[in-house]
Amino acid sequence: MAELREITLTHQVDLRVDPVDPAATRIGDLLGTPLPVVPNTGSEAVLWLGPDQWLVFGASEAELRAALGDTAGSVVDVSANRTVYELSGPDAREVLEQGCAIDLHPRAFGPGRCAQTMLARANVVLHQVDDTPTYRLLVRPSFAGYLTSWLRDALSAAG
Repeated sequence: MAELREITLTHQVDLRVDPVDPAATRIGDLLGTPLPVVPNTGSEAVLWLGPDQWLVFGASEAELRAALGDTAGSVVDVSANRTVYELSGPDAREVLEQGCAIDLHPRAFGPGRCAQTMLARANVVLHQVDDTPTYRLLVRPSFAGYLTSWLRDALSAAG
């Protein structure tokens, strides 16, 4: 049976920087992991959103601005921009497959994978955290109530 809970991720920051600029290395050092350059991958510290865009967790806007320095780029705190849910358990993939068009089979989407996709007509950032499987779903607050209701219905249907 899958379980759903809302979690808090401190300091969600949208980062734009050229991935080959030395600033990207400085930011990776700050995060303790390099910025992912493979599309749709990430870690608990940072998710790839585009060729020069990442969603960073944990590091503050001020810390990232300092690491960016005078390099062209942007650092924007988006902490209030998304509500974060965690869906975990043996049925979690089955629950998500009821409303998500991407292939979530482990051969295509496993731990460390992320995607910007639609889930039950709500735009989400989906990140698989581990093999349990545990998924993090980041959704705009205006869709959070709707998505919570949809996920609870999908959990009932799966269990």
